[in-house]
Amino acid sequence: MLKQKEKKPPRLKIWSLITAGTAVILIFTLTPWNFIPTQVNEDVTVLAITEHGCIGESQYGVSVVVPQCSAQIGDTVSASFYVPSMELNGYYDRLQDRVEMVQP
Repeated sequence: MLKQKEKKPPRLKIWSLITAGTAVILIFTLTPWNFIPTQVNEDVTVLAITEHGCIGESQYGVSVVVPQCSAQIGDTVSASFYVPSMELNGYYDRLQDRVEMVQP
């Protein structure tokens, strides 16, 4: 009599496919390049003056400190600061549009 060997499923291959599929899904849903900070140069209106410099608010809602500032409250000064790329490329807006499409 011949004994037949039972063939086990290839677990390593299955787990590799699941891992690869999960990685692809995460890359396309989280889009890591949207979290990378981008430097922005913008003219901000001075809201307050402290010992650290002038404080203004950008159009992105970020409070910006401009060191060594001699401007007065209400003046416009140039500032450089970093914001996540998603605020510049409209990622939040597209995400909100998708959520509104799904909601009944």
